[in-house]
Amino acid sequence: MKFTRRLVLGSSAASLAVLAGCAGSMEAAPPAAPAAAGPSPIQALMNELSTAYMREIPEFATYLSVPEEMAGGRYIDRLSDSSRAASDRFKAIIAEGLARARAIDPASLHGQDVVSREVVVTALDDLLATMQFDNTAGAGAPYIVSQLTGSYTQAPDFLASVHPVTSRDQADAYLARMQAFARNMNIETERHREDVAAGVSPPDFAIDKAITQLEAFAAMASDDNPLVSSFARKLAGVEAIAETDRAALTENARQILAMEVLPAYRRQIAALQETRGRAVHDAGCWRLPRGAEMYAASLRQNTTTNMSADEIHSMGVDLVNSLNSEMDAILRAEGLTRGTVAERVRQIATRPDQIYPSTEEGRARLLADLNAQVAAIEARMPEVMGRQARARLEIKRVPEYTEAGAPGGYYQPAALDGSRPGAYYINLRDPATEWPKFTLPTLTYHEGVPGHHWQIALAQESEGLPFFRSAILGFNAYQEGWGLYAEQLADEMGMYANDRLGRLGYLQSAAFRASRLVVDTGMHAKRWSREQAIQSMVAATGDEESNIVTEIERYAVWPGQACGYMVGRQAIVAMREWARGVMGAQFDLRGFHDTVLSNGATPLSVTRQLVEQWVAAS
Repeated sequence: MKFTRRLVLGSSAASLAVLAGCAGSMEAAPPAAPAAAGPSPIQALMNELSTAYMREIPEFATYLSVPEEMAGGRYIDRLSDSSRAASDRFKAIIAEGLARARAIDPASLHGQDVVSREVVVTALDDLLATMQFDNTAGAGAPYIVSQLTGSYTQAPDFLASVHPVTSRDQADAYLARMQAFARNMNIETERHREDVAAGVSPPDFAIDKAITQLEAFAAMASDDNPLVSSFARKLAGVEAIAETDRAALTENARQILAMEVLPAYRRQIAALQETRGRAVHDAGCWRLPRGAEMYAASLRQNTTTNMSADEIHSMGVDLVNSLNSEMDAILRAEGLTRGTVAERVRQIATRPDQIYPSTEEGRARLLADLNAQVAAIEARMPEVMGRQARARLEIKRVPEYTEAGAPGGYYQPAALDGSRPGAYYINLRDPATEWPKFTLPTLTYHEGVPGHHWQIALAQESEGLPFFRSAILGFNAYQEGWGLYAEQLADEMGMYANDRLGRLGYLQSAAFRASRLVVDTGMHAKRWSREQAIQSMVAATGDEESNIVTEIERYAVWPGQACGYMVGRQAIVAMREWARGVMGAQFDLRGFHDTVLSNGATPLSVTRQLVEQWVAAS
């Protein structure tokens, strides 16, 4: 899984899902701000879970730069364990945590502890339900290796972009993690073979994309490989390490790459090529053992609702039709009256004034425009938010060696100690065809401000919110629902008042997310083919087919994840309009947003309870 989005952002119902590949047992960690009488039972449990999480996923501790004692000991030289035995042992930890949370009498709790118990029970219950399927990596990501799953999709970027090298100890730890990366790849290769033998194999197109990405990485010259080049750059800034030692350390990295990492890549490529010869083209998880149960569990986890696949599908169809009507009105105002909405949107997208060339100059101009968009909306945030985020935001390009299968954009949270800002990544593999100018403001509002950066920074900066909730737990419908709600909020703030095409981009984005409800349920519950899903989404959005292909192939290996966005947005909008109707002139938009964001990620049912309490107290 991507640590950037799947783990840190928590785009599965609980970002703990990645811990399905970990071992260990829970130990108590000291609470951030203990009361004189000590932590309550739910606080103590959350402290233990936080420690278990970071001990077993040391990458996460590195992302947030937490003290070693908070993470259960030294972590800088370790990676998480990909073995099946570790997965089984961690499953037992989740089951134990759930039993203990349920055993706590809610009547004995007060304040945030009441919310915490409900949040923890929902997170662990939904997570445990996705872990009941043999020979998979979990219902939400069944394939241990695909174009989006496996250590190769995350470890190189993690080492290059996140692992710090400011001392000899951290440099040695970097090399140890390179070796751990190779070991994990070998483990995952064997797990892939075992899963395939049990009937759990990625579809052929996912295997093809994975092989392409693995081969591209393996073909790099040693000194151009990010595992070596980023290490050398980091070492160059460490004056405390002698120049001869820096050269020796860099040579060690080259040797580990050549003798351990690249052989692991070649073994994984060979295993995938072997699988490819008998792989099927069916996109949906319905074809897997207990596939229907798997999809139901993933939908529940990703939406935190009991909506069925049919209900979600119908919601998507209705929203696509409504949004296409609004898009049609704008296109007519632009003088485009012939053809379908999708065809006319593509006409706009190919206009010369909407194209960033796929050159380094074009990419630099695109990034500069994104930074200007962030600055413009940040200046207006006091109008709609009572609390203001302190963490800075950087906009970065997705690493070139993963861009073939990576999403269009994603967010990486800031370090808790302020040593690293939040980062909004954008995929610039081919901006001339994939990023028309009118589509970009909405992506910025979703991933950056007032979307994920604002949302996660406020949670991290919330005083009194338990660390387990502010920094670890995530709920897809809440997290991604807020990102999509942020797009709507930007429209309501008038960010498109003088930008008709920008508003077209906003509506296209909403139609894109609504269409996800249709195609995800189509592939996994209604047995649609990959091609049928692609055609449906192109028709609904007018987006470039190359973009849509990447998205459809993503949904195929992350079943249910894409449904959380629009289900979550619709729920947040419904809560807001309910509160406005009850409060009338007393309704305070900033107060509503602070209520939704200040409590960190919550299941939608808990979010609704918090809004109801805010209304009652106002």
